Amino acid sequence: MVGAGGRGSTVAGVTGAFDLTLPELVSRTSAKWTVYPPDVLPLWVAEMDVRPVPAVVEAVSRAVAAGDTGYPGGHAYAEAYAAFAADRWGWSLDPASMRRVPDVLTGIAELIGLLTAPHGAVVINPPVYPPFFSVIEHTGRRVVPAPLGADLRLDLAVLAEAFEQAGPGSVYLLCHPHNPTGVLHTPVELAAVGALARRTGIRVVADEIHAALVLDGTFTPTTTVIPDAFALHSASKTFNLAGLPSALLIPGPDAITDLTRMSPFAGHGSSHLGGIAQGAALRHGGPWLDGLLDDLRANAALLDGLLTRLLPAASWTPPQATYLAWLDLHRVVPVGVDPARYLLEHARVAVNSGPTFGAEGTGFVRLNAATSPAILTEAIERIAATAP
Repeated sequence: MVGAGGRGSTVAGVTGAFDLTLPELVSRTSAKWTVYPPDVLPLWVAEMDVRPVPAVVEAVSRAVAAGDTGYPGGHAYAEAYAAFAADRWGWSLDPASMRRVPDVLTGIAELIGLLTAPHGAVVINPPVYPPFFSVIEHTGRRVVPAPLGADLRLDLAVLAEAFEQAGPGSVYLLCHPHNPTGVLHTPVELAAVGALARRTGIRVVADEIHAALVLDGTFTPTTTVIPDAFALHSASKTFNLAGLPSALLIPGPDAITDLTRMSPFAGHGSSHLGGIAQGAALRHGGPWLDGLLDDLRANAALLDGLLTRLLPAASWTPPQATYLAWLDLHRVVPVGVDPARYLLEHARVAVNSGPTFGAEGTGFVRLNAATSPAILTEAIERIAATAP
């Protein structure tokens, strides 16, 4: 890594969550820090440049030292999530009704297989998290797109047409909060979705992995509005635990009996250490999370100011949730050029390419703002310096 304080120095201007030094960051061996050469600022994959929750370090270290590295058992992880949901959102959950799965995408694949027939349809809202496309393909189903509106919110008229096209017995895969836009769906929107789904015989499956990363507004769990929906939850994004995965499939009150038809192998491969790590974060990481959210809000404000001052040709809508920025660079890079490739080649900044989120992402990039203010600032300065 060059710039942003230089090797061996502490990143200047960091408060709270993002106080890691550059040597600490570049010594990491995860994808974020190893895919690109050292001179590239990596603002792409959804990993945060944060220190771990101390309780997680303690819990995982204790488990490994004791040889507690076997198969997962019991309901401790589900109970921790239920307590967290009750505290954060007033959401009352029965841990016994949840199903442990290895990760959110595996849970989605299992539900698609449970709720749809082979070659059936799954409705999604592009631009949307790229693995949605691949998981639908993997399950042998077909994508029915219902693109977001120009305001990046659900377009209910477009969604109604997609539901009619998909037909009864299909699934609507909802991203809530939405990735990459950071939009938080409202109770009114969710209620409208539920009404459309009931009328057309569609089942709703919600990926709610970013639920606890709300910067502006209030998260409404999908299953509290759509009782026969399913939700997938995990603490992995909230507490930066992608390397210690585990997830929970949470049925709405009218969907619990559906799980009796689910294969017992749906939870095979779930990580015992992942459950220990995430359970510790959920039970003891509240103050850490509150500080993180404050820093993410500060970074969003910083990014907005940097774009206004240094890159006014770019446009964006600050996210209500997540630490992701969906940037429109149509007027920043040459016509016909993928902005992500341009930024990597000319600015040495790695971001996610917009078209991987669907054709609607052409001309856009997704930038991960969960890093130090110094790195974020240097990234925008580099981009601005290379803009034609």
